[in-house]
Amino acid sequence: MSATKTYAIIGCGMMGREHMRNLALIPGAKLLGIADPDEGSRNAALALSRELRADGDKVGAYSDPVGAWADTAGMLAMTRPDAVIIAAPNHTHHAIVRQHIEPWHGVLLEKPMCTSVEDARDLVAFAQQHPSLFWVGLEYRYMPPVTRFIERVHSGEAGDIRMLAIREHRFPFLVKVGDWNRFNRNTGGTLVEKCCHFFDLMRHILQDEPVRVFASGGQDVNHLDERYGGEVPDVIDNAFVLVDFKRGARAMLDLCMFAEGSEEQEEISAVGPIGKLEVKLPGGAIAWAPRAGAVNDKGQRIASYVRPAPEKVETPKDALDAGSHHGATYFQLRDFHHALVHGTKPLINASDGYRSVVMGAAAQQSIATGLPVDIQFED
Repeated sequence: MSATKTYAIIGCGMMGREHMRNLALIPGAKLLGIADPDEGSRNAALALSRELRADGDKVGAYSDPVGAWADTAGMLAMTRPDAVIIAAPNHTHHAIVRQHIEPWHGVLLEKPMCTSVEDARDLVAFAQQHPSLFWVGLEYRYMPPVTRFIERVHSGEAGDIRMLAIREHRFPFLVKVGDWNRFNRNTGGTLVEKCCHFFDLMRHILQDEPVRVFASGGQDVNHLDERYGGEVPDVIDNAFVLVDFKRGARAMLDLCMFAEGSEEQEEISAVGPIGKLEVKLPGGAIAWAPRAGAVNDKGQRIASYVRPAPEKVETPKDALDAGSHHGATYFQLRDFHHALVHGTKPLINASDGYRSVVMGAAAQQSIATGLPVDIQFED
């Protein structure tokens, strides 16, 4: 089986171009075509392709004069790629997959999988019948410090985790083409669009399924003075989300999108009967705080509280420079390409994507109603 695989990218905005830069780091990955109805995005992607292509081959760029995504069909027919990366706006994902993906296409579908639970469930059904690789781009698992943190949690270092907390204090949503990310109808809501990553991390870290979500949040600072076609943006900019899991663990998300001065943008802590593990980004340090008197994962009683020096996890510079997700896009693409070459199963599948959308939608519903929302998966 050939280690060289060809790719096409649908959507050439910020995330599509991040995929371009990272594909260039993957041996055997060859980009053949890009598609986007926005001329500025296409031109930026073409300029980037000229910088990245050492072999001199040209990447084809495809557009649709009416400004829709119909250009995708022409691009895929001309290039016939082994894999398609879908990095178009959230609300286009379902239609692009259903209308344009052929049985031989491996698929890397960017997060969120869809903007509605119904569409996400439908794509689970599609993926179950799709004979090729179908992978959902929930790449936060792949940030090297987070990956190492999860390894230590799963090794039992802190014991059976009872409390998991994820904090993201960051900058507001960036400006996107057509300002599509200013409205819930296009994004699915902030807790779907942005926070599907964190709900996926909760499930992945705890290796368990959620049963209930309760959330409080609102739009208190960002975008209130903006108008698009006379409309005021309706995306929330802060929230607390509590999640109960089947085996009794509790998880919390603390989101603030008007805290761009924060020293650490993301912080994740996991606490069990043996102690607490914590990782912070972009610093990349993992701290361990054992509990005096507890029995550790080696069966030894911890005599006293001694906090060892944090473990510093470095991310390779080329992966850091190729994107804005702490190297995660590179490491996910590396594993995606490996699965494509070897015909193995996706490490993040359609069911994971669907579940992250369900959790985000439940949190949005809880904020709207003021009530907890029980979760039932139907895939």
